Amino acid sequence: MTNVVNNIKSFFGKIFTVIKTFFWDTRRFFNVQKRKVGAYLDKRDMNLATKFPGWARALLYLSPALIVLAVFTFWPIINAFRLLTYENYDMVNNTVSGYTIFGNFIRVINDESFMVAAGHTEGTAILNTIIIVFISVPLSIFIALFISVALNSIKPLKSFFQTIYFLPYVTNTIAIGLVIAYMFKTDGGLVNDLFGLGKFSWVESGAEYWRSMFVLIFYSIWGSLAFKIMVFLTSIQGIDKQYYQAAAIDATPRRRIFSRITVPLISPMIFYILVTSVIGAFKIYNQIVALFGVNGKPAGVNYTMQSIVMYIYQYIGANGNLGVAAAGSLILFTIILILTLVQMQVSKKRVHY
Repeated sequence: MTNVVNNIKSFFGKIFTVIKTFFWDTRRFFNVQKRKVGAYLDKRDMNLATKFPGWARALLYLSPALIVLAVFTFWPIINAFRLLTYENYDMVNNTVSGYTIFGNFIRVINDESFMVAAGHTEGTAILNTIIIVFISVPLSIFIALFISVALNSIKPLKSFFQTIYFLPYVTNTIAIGLVIAYMFKTDGGLVNDLFGLGKFSWVESGAEYWRSMFVLIFYSIWGSLAFKIMVFLTSIQGIDKQYYQAAAIDATPRRRIFSRITVPLISPMIFYILVTSVIGAFKIYNQIVALFGVNGKPAGVNYTMQSIVMYIYQYIGANGNLGVAAAGSLILFTIILILTLVQMQVSKKRVHY
């Protein structure tokens, strides 16, 4: 019996030895191959470093992204300056009546639907856009900031409220606009019924300019809150809790905690949101189409709610005059660039990194 047990132990011992030997031989083989591959790669990198400087290799690695950027960003900008010189360019027939330098700029500036409306100052493209930017952007930032602070403070139903506030970000802009327009309907609208306003016209026939502007600003603010809340809430949650604990020990009021701790520590994100919000508000288009149609004009009124982008798009589509559209695009680009540079200068003193 003892011999049988010893034979079994010897058999399994030999199997274990064979497996262990195979494992170590395989590992040794792969280590040798790894060293060979590493030596080859090091030699190749040395050859590349000898033949090409660092900036050339970086350019090679970045070339796919640079090609896409050149085709879809740089070339359209350069082409805009070329189209700017075309006078009365007909996109449909591809004909040009002449060439000009500042003619298209002058035409845009003198256009009453862009700069100065005939007989009144309401409803020009640039005025509408400026009103939307300077009212909706600050209000949306303040509202989003306070909602973010509130969401960070509450514990129950926190995920539920985050989901509710994030819904506009993942919902189609036109669909939301149709819902907003129905809320402000003259007959049977939720707002009129809720506040007992009767047949009060907001965005339909006979609506006054500031009523329509109020609805548009309301829609712009509500639609932009989701992304701002998400950024602010993430920034607030990243603040070191020791700051708040020290403030609690000193019995610091909540208002002072907000102004002296929260706002300074998330000021880089506030600045980021400010810049992107200003740029986005200047490019407003979908919201106007959803509320007032492709012409940006409520029925039965003598004003229009079109923005600068809508003004540009009308010359690209219906009129087909790309020279005027290019001039409007460059005016919009210049306005955004100047405001962005001003914000960059202000941020050097107000933003704490």
